[in-house]
Amino acid sequence: MGKVAIIGATGNVGAFAAHAISEIPYVRKILLYGRKGRENLLSGLTNDLNDSFAASGNSMDIGWTTEIEDLKGFDIVVITAGNARVPGQDRLDLALGNTKIIAPLVQDIAAVSPSIKIFMVTNPVDVMTAVALRYSGLPPEQVFGLGTHLDSMRLKSLIAEYFKVHVSEVHTRIIGEHGMSMVPLWSATTIGGIQICNLPAFSSLPVDDIMKFVRDSGERIIKNKGSTVYGPGEAIAFLVRTILGEQNRILTVTAYIKREVHGIGDVCIGVPARINKNGVYPLTIKIDPEEITLFRTSVDKIKSITSEVFNEYEKFLKLQE
Repeated sequence: MGKVAIIGATGNVGAFAAHAISEIPYVRKILLYGRKGRENLLSGLTNDLNDSFAASGNSMDIGWTTEIEDLKGFDIVVITAGNARVPGQDRLDLALGNTKIIAPLVQDIAAVSPSIKIFMVTNPVDVMTAVALRYSGLPPEQVFGLGTHLDSMRLKSLIAEYFKVHVSEVHTRIIGEHGMSMVPLWSATTIGGIQICNLPAFSSLPVDDIMKFVRDSGERIIKNKGSTVYGPGEAIAFLVRTILGEQNRILTVTAYIKREVHGIGDVCIGVPARINKNGVYPLTIKIDPEEITLFRTSVDKIKSITSEVFNEYEKFLKLQE
């Protein structure tokens, strides 16, 4: 039975994630964390969630705090705090502003709870995971991000719809950036255990249209309703369930890789990883030559922006001295 903290709980994604996490049988306590000045909102949200638990017969222990010290002894902290993306804005445009929020936050978290797992949701998630890893000082297996998990699930659903099969029959992955340079692994995609390229219908699959739909999904939702909520919230809860339930699933999340993908690495980016209560462990994999080229391009993009963010943030820190 684990304890989960949510930082940024007063935002739409954090609030819904709290509700989704409350349904996990392996969780016994949820703590909603917010900055000082948000006490009324945190209290109201906690009361509202408690009412939903009363209505559903859920005995979850939920509380709120503005003190980072209260995270001591927690198993997982989900971080959704930060500036939200607006229509027309690339996720990477958010990087430096959110680094100024995340870097000091993870330093404090690691100081009070060194065994905690930091689960980054804040965008751009690949860069923010690198920020969390560097400034928390925690081992790589304890720091990971939502990455391309939801993107992979979106692709899985679209393939199932096209082939008119149950979604559980489809296994596929998207690796690389959670953004425009994401890479679908058609070489690792199967339907009913059959390699997708061995199915005659694959030749007519509108691959480019499907991937455009996946890439634009977040932007489209933000444009139409202001923010993405339910997809990320459920994806967050699924990963928390996987960790606390010691399920040893292989999911595609943002993690630090050394050289696991054809010697490409030294970056935090979306890759398949084995996930359990001890953390996140990227798999060594081989992919098709074209996928290698695309993945390398994605890695180079994330490495470049991560390096730029680190440099700019260090300059910012010096100006504060």
